[in-house]
Amino acid sequence: MEYLLPFEKMKRKILVKKEAFTDDKLGCKPEDRKTEEIINYGVVNINKPQGPTSHQVSDYAKRILGIKKSGHSGTLDPNVHGCLPVALGRATRIAYALLNSGKEYIGIMHLHHDIDENKLRETIKSDFTGKIRQTPPLKSAVKRQERTREIYYFDILEKDEKDALFIVGCEAGTYIRKLIHDLGKKLNVGAHMLELRRTKAGPFNEETLFTLQDLTDAFYFYKRDNNDKFLRKIIQPVENAVSHLPKIWVFDSTIDTLCHGAYLNIPGISKLNDNIRKNDIVAIMSLKDELIALGIANVSSEQVMNKQKGLAAKTDSVFMEPGAYK
Repeated sequence: MEYLLPFEKMKRKILVKKEAFTDDKLGCKPEDRKTEEIINYGVVNINKPQGPTSHQVSDYAKRILGIKKSGHSGTLDPNVHGCLPVALGRATRIAYALLNSGKEYIGIMHLHHDIDENKLRETIKSDFTGKIRQTPPLKSAVKRQERTREIYYFDILEKDEKDALFIVGCEAGTYIRKLIHDLGKKLNVGAHMLELRRTKAGPFNEETLFTLQDLTDAFYFYKRDNNDKFLRKIIQPVENAVSHLPKIWVFDSTIDTLCHGAYLNIPGISKLNDNIRKNDIVAIMSLKDELIALGIANVSSEQVMNKQKGLAAKTDSVFMEPGAYK
């Protein structure tokens, strides 16, 4: 069985409103950026170990690279390991685009009394898949009040008496430890989580994982031998962090005003993804596929294609610096 988060199932088409070309003398394709720039404007998918907090791991990455700031995209408990995307330098605010994206975990639950595997699966399917109500645990960073979260998939991969290996894909903000506790309570046998690993965080998965030691070694070779091959493999362009978002591509002539905080109007759009709905978070891109800004869609894709003027998106976080397309 293939387990996919909602955005992974979507096959977005590109709708062309007006064909356009981009000036090669302006801007820079993400893959052509200089190494010093990607160090201060990229994302590292850290394989977080058990022990340190997510904040500590983010801080370690910052110190290794000698940059002023960094930020992670969703807290993992100290004992949880796996995918922790860390945004670097100017890219730090991109964590906002990842905080609300879907997550996937693989873990081991321990049932306090052995039960039939079919009953376990049936209870998961009927009561713990789809929209569920969950109250955050006592030790949590949010207010303890019941809230709705969506479980995209929850399956048992293997069961050995009281221990079960499971996989769960869920909306951001779901507490897996509490999910397992509530499942045990529903089964009237009790259950708790033994181990948990995050295998997906938005568009990042285990295929691009690197350890803090990998990052240390790569940066050392870069500084000592001017060999940036490994470092450029570890640090991904900031654009990879928005690969799960719907996109709007704009004309070169539109970019500089957006860099100064202006909203995006329909006449400035060259092409866009289909199925954008009002209030969706969108990535506003150059025709070289550079991230300009994140925005909130004011109209749908269909309305953009049918209208000649009007507000298309409200810019929220601007990433491209003014002057690149002046």
